[in-house]
Amino acid sequence: MDMVSLLVSLVSGAVGGNIVGAAMKDKSLGGLGNTIAGLIGGGAGGWIMGAMGMLGKMAPAAAGAASGGMDIGSIIANVAGSGIGGAILTWIVSYFKGQGAK
Repeated sequence: MDMVSLLVSLVSGAVGGNIVGAAMKDKSLGGLGNTIAGLIGGGAGGWIMGAMGMLGKMAPAAAGAASGGMDIGSIIANVAGSGIGGAILTWIVSYFKGQGAK
């Protein structure tokens, strides 16, 4: 994973975490908590997609994808996977936080 992919993953994860926090006010970890959980989840989601080879397969067969570069298809796949990863981890952390409060 190169530096651009990592940055896209982290930003997308943070956005995904904050979207979940805004959508479910009772599950929100606060602005900083949502962002941190989203960053970690986005990084993990991007790494998992890259390790599975999904970023290259989801993108159109182009010279950029074959050489390991970033084309628009792989960027979109990275944004989607990382955003979902950030949202999922934020939801999981908020769920367990709520369970601990009971």
